[in-house]
Amino acid sequence: MLAVLVIMSVGIVLGFFVRKRDRLIRIVDSLIMWAIYALLFLLGISVGVNEEIVSRIGEIGLQAIVITFAALLGSCVVAHLTYVKFFREEVNEE
Repeated sequence: MLAVLVIMSVGIVLGFFVRKRDRLIRIVDSLIMWAIYALLFLLGISVGVNEEIVSRIGEIGLQAIVITFAALLGSCVVAHLTYVKFFREEVNEE
């Protein structure tokens, strides 16, 4: 855990110093996207080789859909309440 925090902190400091270099930022953005694709691919492989997950994919899939829609609904409700509380302009009726 300490290693993760140190690596993240070093990244934040480096990011602060290179924030004005647009070309470097575009390269880093591309590398991040490819790293995410690689991680998703490896996650798919680990799910595919796990016999218990594959055998229960229907049940797990249904639970995942329910959780996804509940999280989406909750996020929308909180976003709307945040907008109403902090960002909506008051209408002056004169």
